[in-house]
Amino acid sequence: MDALPEKVYAAWTDPEKIACWFGPAQVKAGSVRADIDLRVGGRYRISFEAGDGEYFQVDGVYLEVTPNARIAFSWAWHSTPERQSQVTVSLQPDGGGTLLTLHHEQFFDEAARDGHARGWSALLDKLEKYLA
Repeated sequence: MDALPEKVYAAWTDPEKIACWFGPAQVKAGSVRADIDLRVGGRYRISFEAGDGEYFQVDGVYLEVTPNARIAFSWAWHSTPERQSQVTVSLQPDGGGTLLTLHHEQFFDEAARDGHARGWSALLDKLEKYLA
């Protein structure tokens, strides 16, 4: 990412900033909402509407919070709360930017893994554009 770790971390942890980049390409403008209690054991919830009006919500609990370096959290869509997985975002300074490593694990099945891989790829592209 072409931004310092502090800026990338803020993009992941500040509800107003998350609303600027989170969601699929066809997210309905202005529909992203984020509630964050950024502490180990704190909960988060992010919701949005797709362009066709379908509602999505993901939530979970923060498992690790290391400012400007790492956050880990559980991840479950409101439509399938029993399919909880885990996401870890690690940030390392890299020259004038940041090396971001996203690790998502404990998927319900391969289809879920593959769908999330496509989704994260698109989201990280949006994050990179937001940070530029």
